[in-house]
Amino acid sequence: SRVAFPLLASGTTNHPKPSDTVFQYGTAGFRTKADQLESVMFRMGLLAVLRARKVGRIIGVMVTASHNPVVDNGVKLVDPMGEMLPQGWEGYASRIANVEDGELPETIDNLCKEESIRNEASVVGTVYVGRDTRPSGEHLCMALRDGVSALSGHLIDCGVVTTPQLHYAVRTDNLHEVEGMAGVESYNWKMATAFRQLVGDIEPLTPLGVDCANGVGGPQLLQLADMLLPNLQIDARNVPGHGGTLNYQVGSDYVKVEKKAPQNFDSTIERGRRFAVFDGDADRLVYFYFRDDGSLGLLDGDKISILVSTYFRQLLAPLHPHYTYTMGVIQTAYANGAATRYVREVLGVEAPFTPTGVKHLHHKATEYDIGIYFEANGHGTVLFSPRFMEDRGRWASLPHLSKEGKKSVRKLYALTELINQAVGDAISDMLLVEAILGNMGWTVYQWDAMYEDLPNKLAKVSVKSRSVITTTDAETRAVTPVGLQDRIDALAQATPQGRSFVRPSGTEDVVRVYAEAATQETAITLARDVARVVFEMAGGVGDTP
Repeated sequence: SRVAFPLLASGTTNHPKPSDTVFQYGTAGFRTKADQLESVMFRMGLLAVLRARKVGRIIGVMVTASHNPVVDNGVKLVDPMGEMLPQGWEGYASRIANVEDGELPETIDNLCKEESIRNEASVVGTVYVGRDTRPSGEHLCMALRDGVSALSGHLIDCGVVTTPQLHYAVRTDNLHEVEGMAGVESYNWKMATAFRQLVGDIEPLTPLGVDCANGVGGPQLLQLADMLLPNLQIDARNVPGHGGTLNYQVGSDYVKVEKKAPQNFDSTIERGRRFAVFDGDADRLVYFYFRDDGSLGLLDGDKISILVSTYFRQLLAPLHPHYTYTMGVIQTAYANGAATRYVREVLGVEAPFTPTGVKHLHHKATEYDIGIYFEANGHGTVLFSPRFMEDRGRWASLPHLSKEGKKSVRKLYALTELINQAVGDAISDMLLVEAILGNMGWTVYQWDAMYEDLPNKLAKVSVKSRSVITTTDAETRAVTPVGLQDRIDALAQATPQGRSFVRPSGTEDVVRVYAEAATQETAITLARDVARVVFEMAGGVGDTP
């Protein structure tokens, strides 16, 4: 590669690696202060071309730091079906990001040998690049472009887009799904068309207020909004360019963690209205409303997954017994116990637990014909099996389908078009929720009343080394230190409706504690008592909890 790609040396000179920084590619890719990332961007341009040459397909690169503050940025690669990089390539990303400038050409050569990649200009390496609205994004994308050019790859700039739109563009263009429209262009058309098929025969919905987190979801939603009329009127707030700061006192994380309404929503005059909330790159969604007393009602990922699974059960009924499908609602241990009970006992649907992290949920969801997963933070989607996608064209020709049955089958088909199977997508998920509420004739109050969350409390304990704690059973049981789990069990059993688990953080020397119980007071006490046991048995540092 050193001979074939002369731009590699000059690119390395123009984008030198900072000497004292170690970069780690995690679930969210690389994410740190924007002024640290220039060399990483150049090198991820290189890696994206190598990945594209390896698989012979388009690869995506998204420049975003999601719900982080505006001074941060990040980068992650997107595989051909819109999924995350395989684990081995995450390792390559870290290796390439960290080698010294002079060792970069040799590292590229070695990677090509290990993976049998023909790294030649004649082998096409197409890379789609998108970015969020962060001011640093444009400059960082130029470094990325230099990386793609250094290996004679082909870069397509998708501009300012949501993370899910980039995943969608990579997936649909690799599958050649939408003829005559490339990438993001087809996204709005497809969303609006599927939404109309779901709500075209019902009364228009009441206007929906949307907090766009002063992020990229704002301009993208505004492009789509006119196409949703007259079925749904969007009232977009906290859109970039109106004085607000990305993710500051706005966005799904703020609402979920602080249990407060975002800026520009008024609890005195907007009671009873439903509101949707995006995060900074529009791949998470939660809802909220103001109760009659002005307090905030939160509808998080658990509530969304239960609404979605309820509607799917309804639409699948007319297909029985000719077509039967498996359905699962995939959760992590952070799902509220009341939500898990509702899925298993009221809906009669499987609700397996996986370890925390989207890749675990996504992987488990592929085991079902309809795999529904939403983390409590609002990140999630629905996956359909190949069999389900193949069958959908045959449903309408079933004999003895009633008029209502035919309508259900049409709507089920439209759902498979509306849902972004590549990744959690706030815009797609919002339209999904709106379509379901409209078809069920439900208000936000009726949705929230499906079940009542058990009060819960999150806590964290600083420890000398997080490696002291190891877990099993989807992170719900601590294996080491020996005896810790017995003490947690004893505390939980002594608490009415008590449940608690601990798990090591993936990024820092901290142990995270989750506790839930019949009252908020007992949940707080349980979390504190478990934190104290962790502090004592797992080498706590600092003040005792």
